[in-house]
Amino acid sequence: MVDLSGHCPGAFLQEDLFPSTGGFIGGRYCEPYLYKTNNISCCLPCPLADWRYADNIAQRVEVASWISVAILPLCIFILISYAVLSPKWTNRHYLSICFTLGICCMEASTIAFIIPLGAQPNQCHNQITPNDMYSDLSCAFSGSLLLFGGWMVVIWSFIRTIAFHLQVCWEVVLGPKFMWSAFVAGFGIPAIGLAVMLKLTGVSFRFGQICHINIDKGLDDYWAPIMAFAAAALVLQVTTMAYCMHIYLRSLFDKSASTTEHSSGLPSYTASVRTVSARHAWRRMQRVLQLQWRGVALVLIILGNVIFFAVVFIKLDNEVSPTSSNIENASLWLGCLALGGTKAECKGSVRGMGPNEATLLAVVYLLSLVGFWNFALFARPSMFAGWLDLLRRGFARRHEFISAEADDRYIDSKGFEMLTTNNARSPAPYNMRSPSPSRMGGRTSVTSPSPTFDRNVHFGREARYTRPSMSFSGPRPPSSSQNAQDWDPSSTFARGYAR
Repeated sequence: MVDLSGHCPGAFLQEDLFPSTGGFIGGRYCEPYLYKTNNISCCLPCPLADWRYADNIAQRVEVASWISVAILPLCIFILISYAVLSPKWTNRHYLSICFTLGICCMEASTIAFIIPLGAQPNQCHNQITPNDMYSDLSCAFSGSLLLFGGWMVVIWSFIRTIAFHLQVCWEVVLGPKFMWSAFVAGFGIPAIGLAVMLKLTGVSFRFGQICHINIDKGLDDYWAPIMAFAAAALVLQVTTMAYCMHIYLRSLFDKSASTTEHSSGLPSYTASVRTVSARHAWRRMQRVLQLQWRGVALVLIILGNVIFFAVVFIKLDNEVSPTSSNIENASLWLGCLALGGTKAECKGSVRGMGPNEATLLAVVYLLSLVGFWNFALFARPSMFAGWLDLLRRGFARRHEFISAEADDRYIDSKGFEMLTTNNARSPAPYNMRSPSPSRMGGRTSVTSPSPTFDRNVHFGREARYTRPSMSFSGPRPPSSSQNAQDWDPSSTFARGYAR
């Protein structure tokens, strides 16, 4: 058996004894070592996280994966509810649907956490080289979903914040143009960003069985754009909420006459829409907040998590990259390992080697709980009522009310008589004559010579007119001086008696 340590001290392995192709070569953690008169490259064994963190770090990261497995059905339930139930139960909107799709991808990405559990990929290509998207298919798939989900969540948070700002601050009604622009930006920017990242940077196993973006150019093509959109969305959201607070405080001190009256909340005729009082503006804004507070809360949670993730990973990349300053900071730890010390013995001398274990686990757990917040805020109680209603009446198509003229199934030939019929199957329109004034007595009756209604089937008795106590009008019989034969229909704008 070949000794892969070569001339390297302690736990280090000599890089020359390994092939220079296969896996992610840039992921090796190697440092030059002077052996006699020659410089050789010595590397820490893969995976690096096992040397930096505790022995059970992999199992603790796997717990987050199983949390995502439990939360994934909740996200699927939201999407299926949007697709199956009517909007009166779900209040679905394309912003909520696309936002939920992005969260389902981002749950590290919900599927990206689950894929490693089923595939059980090997993190290392060899003893010093981690696997990347070219050497492991599950790494490529899970890492791509993670990056695409991160892009989608941030972009749709930004779009939703813009929509909320336009509705609240500028009273803009969002139409089809905004919708199609949102679709283009919400799916186009993440797709372009993913293609650029995979081409220039790529993904590999960094810690645990999760593939993340590599260090080289990762700040330029992923973290910097993500942080720019997230910061812009957060600033716009805070500005909108500050405007809401400003209008609310103004409404408390608004003493205008138009707001003290019991009105419908609309501006009076003497005031224009631009001079509407602060209290009226707050009432309109309050209605918008009641409809969108769930989306606002979820956007704030997502943006807070994304900024926290970005800060932690940027710090990890900066402190793990093999620069002279990082090597100097980790010299005590590396020297302890070179002298033959174990991981437990050298743990106390770790300095400047990325975030501590608690911070790293906090990132992983928060990332897996994104879907839970989506379910907690978007799963309305009416959704469950809609599913109960759907299960009770079944999935059969419910017939809505239509007039008898529109469907022959609703024609009851026994209930009334037609004046004329074209044939036995096709009844003519219901040209029914009204009784003339001469036939109207002291009370109103629904009876007429033709057509006649079957009183036994439909009414059972004559419909009598009951005069209200405070009414000063009612049907009166014709006077004795007026003869029914002298009645002229044209003088009353009524239709003639004869057909």
